[in-house]
Amino acid sequence: MNIESLIIKRLRFKKRLTVADIVKETGFSRAYIHTFFQKLRDRGTLVLVGKANNAHYIQAGKRNAHVPTSLYAIRRILINKNLSEDDVLQDIKKATDIFLRAPKHIADITAYAFTEMLNNAIEHSRSKKIEIRFSRGVSAIRFDVIDWGVGIFSNIMKKKKLKNELEAIQDLTKGKQTTAPKAHTGEGIFFTSKAGDTLTIRGSSKKLIFNTVLDDVFIKDAKHIRGTRVSFMIGLRSKKNLNTIFRAYSGSAFTFSKTKVTIKLFKIGTEYISRSQARRVMSGLDKFRTVVLDFKGVDTVGQAFTDEIFRVWKHAHPHKKIEYAHANENVAFMIKRSAVSLS
Repeated sequence: MNIESLIIKRLRFKKRLTVADIVKETGFSRAYIHTFFQKLRDRGTLVLVGKANNAHYIQAGKRNAHVPTSLYAIRRILINKNLSEDDVLQDIKKATDIFLRAPKHIADITAYAFTEMLNNAIEHSRSKKIEIRFSRGVSAIRFDVIDWGVGIFSNIMKKKKLKNELEAIQDLTKGKQTTAPKAHTGEGIFFTSKAGDTLTIRGSSKKLIFNTVLDDVFIKDAKHIRGTRVSFMIGLRSKKNLNTIFRAYSGSAFTFSKTKVTIKLFKIGTEYISRSQARRVMSGLDKFRTVVLDFKGVDTVGQAFTDEIFRVWKHAHPHKKIEYAHANENVAFMIKRSAVSLS
């Protein structure tokens, strides 16, 4: 019996279909039937509507204009305690169809930008709560990260001992700036501003707008707010590629083969300490079976850097192999510590 064909056939005569409908007709287990629904959903043939007891499937396509917008939009208030940006992203992917059938390069850019901006709010804002808004329209994907903390421009002013918000904005637009140099490189905002169509950072009474479509940066007065609001947007037809953007501003050297890639991590003015750096290094490497990181000349690495690669990236790519070479005692210790936390 071809279960997939049966599901599609039944949906031609019914507006909605549940797993239970097919279980009743075939006599197979719910878990077994669910795998076929999931395959059809992953291919974009079906759309899941509702949750729990109200969950049902409909055919994807223009005829289904009645699909609720909740599938393509989500808003949540997060408690900023032991919060992980990667877990939040995975929850969004499971709860919505925002990333479903989106071009891979657009999905990669959006995921990178979101995790970078949410991580900034988690680690820098000192806000007890963080609001996220994510939506996908006909032509673009957008997200907002909102906190009620210290405020990005005020934070830069205080940490860098600057005179006003404009000096803080000027400092931020230099690229690769951070108020916590021992923990971060500040590259998250820098690369996110290059990757999307627009990145807007609002704090205090100023609004900083990076517009790559116009290839310009704007500063505007705005109504005073507490904390920081970051808005990101990218068109679904954008031709941008995250790997190309990283390579344009990266000093790393790459040696490629069909199944294996070696990344030489050179020490260029900074240590490898942040998740942002790790995500940049690993971007696009999921096409290879084995990734080798060459730490020759690198004196030390940060916990966030190794954790992002040897735990988070490895967990997301369980069938990929990560190896390392020429790591000194300190680097090897941090790598093994991160790898053990995955097991």
